[in-house]
Amino acid sequence: MNILVVGNVLKDVYLNIDTRSEGFETDNRNVKWLDFSFDASEHHFFNRESSYGGAAVTLEVLSKMGISTSISGSDLTVNEDGLVSHSAPRSYRYIMIADGQVSYLVPSEYRITSFDPPAEPYDYLYVDRSAELDNNAAKKISAYLDVSPNTKLVLYARDFNNMHLNSLLPRADLVFSELSGAVETANLDDKKLVYLTDKQFSYENLKEKISLERVDMMTHLSVYSVAAATILGGFVLGESVEDSLKKAKVNVENSRLNAVLDMNELQEIAENTDSAENLDLVAANMVLKPKGILAADESGGSMHKKLEELGIEDTYENRRDYRNILFTTPDLEKYVNGVILFDETARQLADNGQNFVEFLTAKRIIPGIKVDQGLEKFEDSEETYTKGLDGLTERLKEYYIMGLRFAKWRAAFEVRLDETGEIVTPSAFAIEENCRILAEYAKECQLAGLVPIVEPELVYDGDYSIKQSAELTSKILDCLFEKLADFDVKLSACVLKVNMVLAGKKYETQSEAQEVGEATAKVLKEHVPEELAGVAFLSGGQGVEQATENMAEVLKNGPFPWPVTFSFSRALQSPALSAWMGDNENANLAKEAFLARLIANTDVLK
Repeated sequence: MNILVVGNVLKDVYLNIDTRSEGFETDNRNVKWLDFSFDASEHHFFNRESSYGGAAVTLEVLSKMGISTSISGSDLTVNEDGLVSHSAPRSYRYIMIADGQVSYLVPSEYRITSFDPPAEPYDYLYVDRSAELDNNAAKKISAYLDVSPNTKLVLYARDFNNMHLNSLLPRADLVFSELSGAVETANLDDKKLVYLTDKQFSYENLKEKISLERVDMMTHLSVYSVAAATILGGFVLGESVEDSLKKAKVNVENSRLNAVLDMNELQEIAENTDSAENLDLVAANMVLKPKGILAADESGGSMHKKLEELGIEDTYENRRDYRNILFTTPDLEKYVNGVILFDETARQLADNGQNFVEFLTAKRIIPGIKVDQGLEKFEDSEETYTKGLDGLTERLKEYYIMGLRFAKWRAAFEVRLDETGEIVTPSAFAIEENCRILAEYAKECQLAGLVPIVEPELVYDGDYSIKQSAELTSKILDCLFEKLADFDVKLSACVLKVNMVLAGKKYETQSEAQEVGEATAKVLKEHVPEELAGVAFLSGGQGVEQATENMAEVLKNGPFPWPVTFSFSRALQSPALSAWMGDNENANLAKEAFLARLIANTDVLK
């Protein structure tokens, strides 16, 4: 089988732009664009990367599926090194990323697609998404089909607005479209139409749900081309519609810029799509000694507070720069097994142009993601529950596609006492409901192929005693593991992130490290099942050195039936943030301060 593609080869130039300089305009969608009069010398591009787009995407997909493919009027070919051409593309498209939003700068008039009838016969003629046909090209295609009656015509009709392309519809054997109601609009036989949206691919009654996200700068424009070419390839190779749609889903959700999957990869991933990844192995690697888990998942509000306390402006660029300092600290992989990210951070880019998920993965650090959506008060109550279950399944699916392999959910329990010093909150209801939510989240994670971190935190901000802390932590853990069992959560693929047992910050007698170690070890040994993958301590507002000293004392009261490690945020980051102060000239000082805390804590685990 051989396919001739009719379309335009584009050169996509990706620019990730630092928006702290002047020269931006904001459109009515609140998307930033560079003013054409800007001074390029004042702007910093985090990366400038080029990739072939348009018909080149179709060529790469079909060629990697083992189908002989060429582009009409182009010498572009595919080899083991990628796309190769001896001539420069005639059309360029600039894709600018500013504040995490994508803007397209394209020519006001697209170059008309040329078509030179080939001398040799082709099995398929595919007019792809990038094609801009005029009357002349449409007539040439029609004439070629007249003299080559065995050639099947496939069209990508985005919205049926090109009258010249529409003139070929009666001759088409297969049509791709993004337009709702395309069958009625174009008067097509529905057996000839494949309908593509950003939610699913469908053909007749068969549907394949997808997550079309920009991954590693692959734009949604390229994604549509990848999907259509993969489905066409499946049809050409005689695969079922169901298998073809599934392979398209796999290719879209796993491809990267300039790196679509080959046939073997498509087949292997498609066959294993329904099989859960070895979650036990991921969980075990998350708590390997002597390393910890870096919590860099501060929500927008938490990060704003951190920056505001030091007088640092809370901007997209500053948040990216700060996380970039942490993740590019030399030898980070020697001290952490995993990093918990916030959604925004997972989509940002390191200085080398990789997104942070891929950057961490390349360092053999497991990337994870905070998936809860903060606290909400129960009706007629001051107590809170953690929200975020709505839409969680789809979010987890997206995160898995992005390369994240574990998730975290925090439930917060604030302690309030009455006049006699008896515990009023957390109530039995609040404990049970939050633990039920944690268990439901954990089950959803495992079904999506992610290891759940369950984090029930007794907030270190009250006037309760260490004895009351032990009592409440025990109750919460008992309820949590009961609910995890109810939801059939696999404990060997689950990590507990928990507070240490110590008196509240406002209590008159603060806990010594030795008694924290003894009390915490006792509670954990008596209330945490042996089959759990591991326990990671949160620092929970403790001082930088206090958290390290308390953890050291806990470990002296081992051994434990599961690995014990740390998952600190403030206790690791505070010195680095204070050293940085929003000035990238201080980046190395910040890295040194951060590294010192990593070393101090991992030394405790040895």
